[in-house]
Amino acid sequence: MAIVREDSIETTEQVQSQEIDSKYRLIILAAKRSKQLQRGARPRMEIDPTRHKPTRIALEEVVHGTVQFHTTISGNEELEESQQL
Repeated sequence: MAIVREDSIETTEQVQSQEIDSKYRLIILAAKRSKQLQRGARPRMEIDPTRHKPTRIALEEVVHGTVQFHTTISGNEELEESQQL
């Protein structure tokens, strides 16, 4: 039987940083940041990297807003928006 820690569930449900509008965006951002951490990047917040895995550190960084990102509009969506104006 799997044990689920409550604090990890609360972290993903309380996402209010920057423009994270879906849990899918949160996961993609955390995965990309986790790869950076695994390749040697330093954590951007006070957290012990010997006690926490890179995925956990990345998730916390994204939730706390220390990871900067921007969203883009694809070409098709841009055409639709210009036609509506």
